[in-house]
Amino acid sequence: MSESQSEGREEFDAAERSLGELVSEAGGNISRLVRLELELAKLELARDARQVARGSVMFVGAAVLAHMVLILGSVTVGLLLWALGLAPWIAFLIVTGFYLLLAVVLLLIGKRQLSRLQGLPLTSSTMSRTAAVLRREHPAEF
Repeated sequence: MSESQSEGREEFDAAERSLGELVSEAGGNISRLVRLELELAKLELARDARQVARGSVMFVGAAVLAHMVLILGSVTVGLLLWALGLAPWIAFLIVTGFYLLLAVVLLLIGKRQLSRLQGLPLTSSTMSRTAAVLRREHPAEF
């Protein structure tokens, strides 16, 4: 059968089918399409989750090694200060004081950043307007 004949045959079949049958078939096709799209999304999410897991393991490994370097570097600085003539307890007290000062500075910066948070002002505003419209207190003004 030629291509033009097969196209004509499909048009003829569609013309003889009832509207209900066509709507039912369209609904089935849409349902199948949605299922296939969801399956595709699941597969993509699974792939991305594996990549995130691998990347996270690498970050954890790097963080552990960086922490070890920080500890060894701190001991090295303490020993260096001791070698320069300071008493051992003073040398390591200086290193400890440096880290204490750094922790306080980071704490203050973090506190200032958190105090700037405003919550969700736009979401709160739109939600309250939507609730008012649903309660029919005033017309929608979006």
